[in-house]
Parts: sequence; structure tokens; C-alpha cells
Amino acid sequence: MVAANAHPALAREPKERIKDAVGMLYDSTVCIGCKACVSACKQFNETPSSFSSTDELWDNPLDNDSKTYNIIKLYKDGTGAAKDQEKDGHAYIKRQCMHCVDPACVSACPVSALAKDPANGIVSYDKKACIGCRYCQIACPFNVPKFEFEKAFPQIRKCQLCSHRMEKGDFAACAQYCPTGATIYGKVEDLLAEAKKRLAYKPGELRKYPVERVNGGQVTERIVTPYVMHIYGEKEGGGTQVLYLSGVAFEKLGLPALEETSDAQRSETIQHTIYKGMIAPIVFLGGLVYAVHKNTKDHK
Repeated sequence: MVAANAHPALAREPKERIKDAVGMLYDSTVCIGCKACVSACKQFNETPSSFSSTDELWDNPLDNDSKTYNIIKLYKDGTGAAKDQEKDGHAYIKRQCMHCVDPACVSACPVSALAKDPANGIVSYDKKACIGCRYCQIACPFNVPKFEFEKAFPQIRKCQLCSHRMEKGDFAACAQYCPTGATIYGKVEDLLAEAKKRLAYKPGELRKYPVERVNGGQVTERIVTPYVMHIYGEKEGGGTQVLYLSGVAFEKLGLPALEETSDAQRSETIQHTIYKGMIAPIVFLGGLVYAVHKNTKDHK
């Protein structure tokens, strides 16, 4: 007899975080919504402005798009007077590629145009391999990859964690130019340790917070505000390399509520089951041939 809570066997074991994986920790309680990270991202990735108004006087995207890899969005309730409060409050959220531990976009891409770096875990895109199928867009649970519909020879666009800057000894521009330390860069294991340390702080305490990088950068002092006692990205969807802390429920900030099993692991299990031994395709094609034969009139 099968237990009521039993789960079907998965096609493979879940993937583990790469030991030296790099990423970012975004703390919504520290963010002031200045969008310096958005500006720095555009500057160092040389992406054009994205306009949401007809005057086209300044860059003002409403969401991530083919020209905007990183954006700050706002949660607001009622009067919005109190920061990091769900009732009559407001909070900020930073959205970009999460660089998943087991990325669905990589699993779904039929030509390996998206790949996860085995050394640092960054999910990168190869425009030379891409065939424009946009499976990655459909597969991503965070709705991150964007297609350049406006171009004759389009590409997929998304944050690649400024990997081109890493070659010169720099790091993600959004973290480097964040004035408050709301976004910090570093190894994921160090970022997780920093996040857990912050959750242990007591509201009202004066504590030191790193700026730019989790280790080796500057520090600033600030009064601790109450946190939701959870690190988003530690386990969601198999884990991500971009982590979040917040004073407001993550669902309110537009982050999806995901199971710990990755979408990639689940979809590969379904595919392996359907195509095992090619039984399902053979049955389908056999039925198709029979239907065509039955409904086709004889011809001389």
C-alpha cells in the first residue's frame, strides 16, 4: 500500500549549489528606491533607455524588458506611509535574473544557448547558439528572459551578473553602485551566512551592514527593522544565487511561492516518463496513421 504523502520518483537527484557560486543578497528593508542600481546596470551593460511614457525624456521602464535587466519595483498599501509594513505601508523589491541552482531556462533550451557556469554558477546566454524558440521565457518561473521583438535579428536579454566585468576584477554593477548596501555581492555561502545573521538581529538595535560586497567592502550602521523570518531563494525552486530579505511578505512583492523541487527537475521527470522506450510517441504516431488511413478515400 502506497503512503498518502508519497511522491513520484524523480528522473534525477536535485542539483546542489556550486561551492564557489557567486550571487547577490538584496535586503528590501535597506533599499530606499533610488534606482542607482538600475542606472548602473544600464551604463555598464550598454543597454538603451526604455520608455513607458510618450515624452521619452528619461529612462522609465515599468518592468524588466529587453533593455532593462534590473529594476526596482514598489509595493504600496493604503496610505503607504510606513516603510516595510504591509498595512498602510510600502516596500521596494529588486527584480533580475535569479541565477537558479537548477535553472529551468537551461533545461528547456534545446540548443544550449543558455548555460550555467560550472565554476561560479552564473547563467549566461550565447547569442550564436540561440534559435529564437523562446522556450526559456516560458520555462522561467520568475519571468526573466526577454526577447527583442522590436529587432529584425533579435536575441534573448537578461542579467548575466556582469560576468564581463568579473574578467577585469570588478563585480555586479548594481551591487557596486548601491549607496545603502541594499544589494551586496559575494559568494552565496557567505551571503546566506549574512542573511541568517540579520534575521537573528533584534529590531531597534544598531548594527553594521556591509556595502557593495559581503566581505572586504565598506560597512554602514543602521537601525534594524523587523524582518519576515525567511530567506527567499535559499530553497525556493531548488535554490537561487540571488537571495532576498524583506519586512513584507514576499508574495506581496511579486515573488512567486515555489516548492523546493525545481521546475527543471520536475519537467525532466515528465519528459523521461513520456519518452521512455519511445512508447508514447510510437502509440501516438500509430494512432495518427490509423486515423489518416481510415479517413482517406482510395485514389487510383
